[in-house]
Amino acid sequence: MSARTFTQSTTASKAYELVSALQRRFVNGLESLAESLNTPQPFQAVEWLRDEGRHGGGIRFETADGALFGRGSVNVSQVHYDDDASKKLGSASAISTIIHPSHPLAPSVHIHISWTEMKDGNGYWRMMADLNPSIENPAATGRFLTALEEAAPEKYTIGKAQGERYFYIPALERHRGVAHFYLESYRTDDAKADARLAKKLGKAAIDTYLSILHDTLSLAADATNLQQRTQLDYHTLYFFQVLTLDRGTTSGLLIHDQNDVGIMGSLPAKVDKLLLQSWVARLPAPQNELLEGLIAALPESSVCLVDEAVKTKLAAVIRQHYKTHPEAIAMQASGDVVPPTVKNHC
Repeated sequence: MSARTFTQSTTASKAYELVSALQRRFVNGLESLAESLNTPQPFQAVEWLRDEGRHGGGIRFETADGALFGRGSVNVSQVHYDDDASKKLGSASAISTIIHPSHPLAPSVHIHISWTEMKDGNGYWRMMADLNPSIENPAATGRFLTALEEAAPEKYTIGKAQGERYFYIPALERHRGVAHFYLESYRTDDAKADARLAKKLGKAAIDTYLSILHDTLSLAADATNLQQRTQLDYHTLYFFQVLTLDRGTTSGLLIHDQNDVGIMGSLPAKVDKLLLQSWVARLPAPQNELLEGLIAALPESSVCLVDEAVKTKLAAVIRQHYKTHPEAIAMQASGDVVPPTVKNHC
């Protein structure tokens, strides 16, 4: 059996240790929370290999269809090209996680922290955190934003502005989520301070989310039909944003096809096909064609389960779309800086 390898870069190795520690912190916290609420729901480890492990890979902890979490994925990866002199990219080490709780009053969360290092030794951080409630609790929104501001006081204003820009959905004239933070290609002359900021921001987002989740679920009554309907609508919007606008998801799919289920781990369990169909006419060409293809890949029902087989079909639709319309990648979300993620891997 092939084994996963790791980069020889000291800096990248430390970055991998950082994101792995955040992964352990989050998974342990989520499992402990489930136990404390008498709804135990373990996360299962799944390893994937890039080129049979020669160029690294990753391990994700995932759960699905439980009393507490409808979908959950906490993925850490390190892809490297130590043995390939033709690549400018040395390595990319990242944690990318999304949690979709089952109860409509409990918000989803997305967190991404990564270090990208080129062969010449230069590198940069990406830091993202956003709270995604189906039904907003303004107090929880405030807590999450305050935690991010305390973790990154000097970068909070720009991080919040970039996050709000990135997660805006022009076709629907609204944002995905209510609290956003995004720093792209971040580096200063103090590499240790940069790493501390990445760690501090990740811990703040994780710990605050766990606290919000505990407080929400400790008091929540059984969900009403209206709350469940509102959650389905929001999860459909989340699906729409991820697959038509999210640059990170698309880049991952275009770079390789060895972790499609993991890359699609951010998708919620169920979406409303009819609602998606109502949005096709709002999209400019050729993205309207992309949405039509995504809808065609869903099951033949109005409320569609997004399982692993469906995720594989969706990934194929996205790859074919950007092969046919490579110019459409420019229509995806961005902050002030557009990272050359796909180009780095070529």
